[in-house]
Amino acid sequence: MRQAGPWLRAAEGAMLLGPDGVPAPTVFAEMSALATSTGALNLGQGFPDEDGPVEVLDAAVQAIRDGVNQYPPGRGTADLRAAVSEHQRRWYGLDVDPDRQVLVTAGATEALAATLLALVEPGDEVITFEPFYDAYGALIRLAGGTHVTVPLAAPEFLPDEDALRAAFSDRTRVVLVNTPHNPTGRVLPDDVLTTIVDLATRYDALIVTDEVYEHLTFTVPHTPIATLPGAAERTVSISSAGKTFSTTGWKIGWLTAPPALVDAITTVKQYLTFVNGAPFQPAVAVGLRLPDAVFSGIAAELAAKHDLLATGLRTAGFDVMRPDGGYFVIADTAPLGYDDARAFCLELPALAGVVGVPVSAFVRPDHAAGYRSLVRFAFCKRRSVLEDAAARMAQLPSRA
Repeated sequence: MRQAGPWLRAAEGAMLLGPDGVPAPTVFAEMSALATSTGALNLGQGFPDEDGPVEVLDAAVQAIRDGVNQYPPGRGTADLRAAVSEHQRRWYGLDVDPDRQVLVTAGATEALAATLLALVEPGDEVITFEPFYDAYGALIRLAGGTHVTVPLAAPEFLPDEDALRAAFSDRTRVVLVNTPHNPTGRVLPDDVLTTIVDLATRYDALIVTDEVYEHLTFTVPHTPIATLPGAAERTVSISSAGKTFSTTGWKIGWLTAPPALVDAITTVKQYLTFVNGAPFQPAVAVGLRLPDAVFSGIAAELAAKHDLLATGLRTAGFDVMRPDGGYFVIADTAPLGYDDARAFCLELPALAGVVGVPVSAFVRPDHAAGYRSLVRFAFCKRRSVLEDAAARMAQLPSRA
């Protein structure tokens, strides 16, 4: 019998196979299916239920009508690459060559996949913070890397400096930095980012960033690690349009990096999706050039939605941990007498007609104890949905 291929082995290593060896659904698919089957409000999966800026949507429609429906250039359309370059200069003062330092991808996930497959060799260590976006573990394993984690402990979700330093070794190839962070919403402070750059320089490691929530911060500004001294020459910065412009289904992402790294990543990317989203690329270019007020308005509306849901969760009896940005809020079920968040999430549709995701889904099983009673709820929904969810959870029975 043939052995499983590398993707299935990676999935198994990321706990994505069931005991019978059949691929198991991710927790997001599981909870979304539960929402569908029960009619519960889905605050589990992080996708908006409202459209983004009309200028962006109209540009996509116009591009389709104009015949922009065939393969775009392999690295992305020239105009979108120029818009990404302008964006990096406008917001962060970074000078990026649109022809040699920008690559357009099928969302941030493909950018991460192509980057890790291109830059990680078997036996290399890749550091992430934990909890971590579930794709990280599978992609690291698929690349043959060894996954090393640094915990972000509740309620502050900030790394201990000694633990961060201890995670680096002569085998460290990549440190993957997700800020603003999913699922905690923490924006890593500049002193943590500086320590990462210092350690990456000392151990000659590469820095890969996941910055898809870069424009969705509330009170704490986002600092791209590539702006710090000594970082740009060893950093691959990844972002996407989906979260900012509420177009998660378009899957338009990008990365910026030194030319040699972009060349290596492109070599892998061309055998993944080859190209993607031809009519959406000019639309995203329009979005990236929208006035500052549009970006600040998007963030302000999201912050108001957070406040609405968080207030409802506190009223229901949860301990709620305020995020710095992103789509999600973490709530502790322990004050209500529920000490197992996964069991709670499976019961929640029947108890209150709402779906969330246990934070333990973002950590390794042997590291789950510190997150056992924590649930992630998405607030990137219509206000009416959040008001309904808050009212439903106010009726939760307490077991305390």
